[in-house]
Formats: sequence, C-alpha cells, structure tokens
Amino acid sequence: MRDRAFVASVLRAMLVFVFGSVVCAPAWSQATDWQKISIPPLPQFNPQEPRRIQLDNGMVIFLQEDHELPLIGGFARIRGGSGSEPATKTGLVDLYGEVWRTGGTKNQTGDQLDDSLEARAAKVETGGGFDSTTIGMSCLKQDFDDVFKTFDEVLRTPEFRPDKLELAQRGMFDDISRRNDEIGQIVGRESTRLGYGANTSYGRLPEYATIAAVTRQDLIEWHRVHVQPNNIILGLTGDFDSNAIEAKLRNTYGAWPKGPSFKKSDLPTNAAKPGYYVIDKSDVNQSEISFVETGIRRDNPDYYAASVFSEAFGGGFSSRLFYNIRSKAGLAYSVGGGIGSAFDHVGLTRIGMGTKSESTVDAIQALFKEIDDLGKNPIREDEIRRAKDTILNSFIFNFDSSQKVLRERMLYEFYGYPADYLERYRAGIDKVTQPDVARVATKYIHKDQFKILVVGNTSEFGKSLDTLGHVNKIDISIPPPPGETPAATK
Repeated sequence: MRDRAFVASVLRAMLVFVFGSVVCAPAWSQATDWQKISIPPLPQFNPQEPRRIQLDNGMVIFLQEDHELPLIGGFARIRGGSGSEPATKTGLVDLYGEVWRTGGTKNQTGDQLDDSLEARAAKVETGGGFDSTTIGMSCLKQDFDDVFKTFDEVLRTPEFRPDKLELAQRGMFDDISRRNDEIGQIVGRESTRLGYGANTSYGRLPEYATIAAVTRQDLIEWHRVHVQPNNIILGLTGDFDSNAIEAKLRNTYGAWPKGPSFKKSDLPTNAAKPGYYVIDKSDVNQSEISFVETGIRRDNPDYYAASVFSEAFGGGFSSRLFYNIRSKAGLAYSVGGGIGSAFDHVGLTRIGMGTKSESTVDAIQALFKEIDDLGKNPIREDEIRRAKDTILNSFIFNFDSSQKVLRERMLYEFYGYPADYLERYRAGIDKVTQPDVARVATKYIHKDQFKILVVGNTSEFGKSLDTLGHVNKIDISIPPPPGETPAATK
C-alpha cells in the first residue's frame, strides 16, 4: 500500500487548503473568531522516491510501485525537439510526434494498433515538444506484457506510413488557416515572439511551405538520430514488482547499442525592442494585453522569492493586481502574471489583462501604476504570508499521486536538476522574506523594458494607443501555400 504518512499529509493539506485549518468538530463549534483559529504547520513532505536504474548503454529508468489499483503506466522522454529542427521545415517535430504513432510499426498499421489497444482499454501515445519527444502507455496490469510489446515496437520500429504523414500535414494546414481566429491564441503566440524573437527557435511558426517540405525520410532520419538508448529516460509506475520489471527492461533494452548522444546547444534569442505593439482584430469587442520581458531560469537562487512575489502581485483572486485593477477599478475582467522561469533557458516575465475595447489605454495605465507602486509600496508582510500559504497549501495537489511524483523526478533528471529539488522547493518558499520579495521585484520588473502587446479592435479604443507612445503594428497575415497568391488565404 502507499505510504500512509504521505496519504495523511495529502488529506491534511486538502483540509488546510479548503478550510484554512484542521480542527476537530468540538473546537470548530466553539470558535468565535475564525482569525483566532490556530493553524498547525504542514507536515513534512516526503514523497515516495522512485527507484533509479541506469543501463550500460546509458538509458535511465525510474520505477515507482503503486499497488492501489491494478494499472501500469509508462512514459519515455527522448532528448531533442522542435528547438533543433531546421527553420525551413518548422513543424517537422509536430508531424513526427503524430505520425510516429498513427503511422504504425513494421508489424501493424496505426489503425490495427488502434483496434488492438481499444480492445484492452489501453493507450500508446506519442508527441513532440520543444526540447524532447515523448511516448507513453497505460493499461491494466493483466495486459501489460502485450501493451508493453506494442509500446516497444512503436518506440523502436515505427513505419511512418506516407498516407498518415499526408493526413497529418492536412491537419496542420487546417491549424495554420485558423491560427488567427482566437484572440487569446494570438496574444500568447505573438507575445512569445516579441520576448524571444520571431525568427528564433522559440518564435518560429509552422507555415504551409515548411509543413509541405517535410518528407517521410525526414521523419525516419529524425528517429534514427534521436531515438537512442542514451537519449532516453523511461519511467514506469503502477501495480508491479520492481525486481521483475527491472529484469524485463534489462532483457528488452540492455543489448540495445548506444548511439550518438544528443548535443544540446544554447539557442539564440533576439527580443524585440521595448515599446508598444498592436494587432488590429476588428471582429472582437475586447482587448487582450500582454506585458513581456526577460525572466529567469529555475536554478536561479532568486526563483523562490520570484515565485512568492508573482503569487502576491498577480497570482490569483487575492493578488494585488486582481484586487486593484479588476475588483476595485473595474478595468479588467482578467489580470495577472509575474516573473517567468524555465528549466534550461531564461523564461519570460508576463503580465496580462483582458478588458473591454474602450478601456484599453486606461487598463494599461493602471497596470503601469501598479508597477510604479512597487517602489513606494512594496509587497507587504500580510500579502507575502497569504502568497506563501497559497503556494504551500496547494503544493501537495501537484504531487498527490505516484505518477505525478515520477514524472516530476524524470523532469529533474532530464534537465540535470538535483534529485531532491521537489523537497527543496517547499523549503525554499518557506524561507522567503519580505526583503527578498522587494529585491526581486526591483531586480526583475523593469517598466522601461516591457514589450507591450495589444490585440483588439483599435477602432473602438476609447483613447488611441498613440497617446502612450510610438506604436508598432504587427502583421499576422498568413503566407499562402506554395503556388497560391496571398488573396487565396483571406
């Protein structure tokens, strides 16, 4: 059974998160002032640590037993993703991630795999990401041998059948044609391009031409280069015996020859200049606003203080931005954000708002006022206490299952973070002080460095953006497919 202390800590944290305290019924009925209820400290967080195994060929394996249900799940992360694909074939890894599974294996088509897996209520799924590709599986314990065989075949002998590549390309063509439909999708995408650079690996977009340029041979070659045992981190969790599973995995993968290691390189960025940027979208009656600047990495010692600041300043219903701009001033129906971070590169600090068209300029000015006030009115002790309580009391919900803990541990292995990073996080948040929060606010929030993107119906703005400064217009028109004129995409 799962560690009883861990389960107890989950239940206790749930009660604290929902009710603010854990008390017995008689004490509850006697309390006359909720502020006088004594909230005990959270119990120690000691999640079950998965067992780590490294094969001679470099493959890293994590095993986490969980006998609560007769289920087994597996997940492999493979180094190398869309950040490494050629610019002329942007979208290659997205196609690879889909056709890897739908294209089937040398023994079965993708459709045959669907039928076989559905008959067992099982899954084998693949995907592509920015710095890795993934393959996962889930099944009943009794079906593990059969489903794992399918998992292994998809992992090592995919076929990438041409008809499935063509189908995936058509699907991506449809995605490209609709990418300017939703205002939220536009602001998220284009603010990232402003923060990192439109022509960098972080900012490039798949286009009709780059998708059409991808061939079946490109997918085969990507697989050959990247799917090597020394580039793979594999994790299994569920109702199994670790010794038996280890023996099975060693027998399956132990003789797999080591291949060339993935060589990660630092990807260049080329952020836009600070200032105002606008995208005119005439079919909406609202504006989405995003302030973007450079953030930090998660291994930065300031990460914990930055997390507390972000929660207090723009993290939720009790944050300063939400109270002052939405509740008090009524200038936004959504507002929030903070200092951004990423595991292996500098993240983006983002502060975003949604407002009605006519209040666009007023909302921007209100946000600038809140940033200015950080110098005169730093985040207070009570705001910090509330932010830390929110982070710590909700922390357990991110790791309340063996599968979540396993995936997090695999993530740290992938990015080279210490094995106890999960435990360090809670301790790091707890140690943050008011001077720490004030320092990171000054260090990482720069009013003059923001790229301010506004997506909305400019004809309905109550005041022109030009009253705030020079405005740069962004063209988001979609380049036509090869051989077609621009008019064909309107």
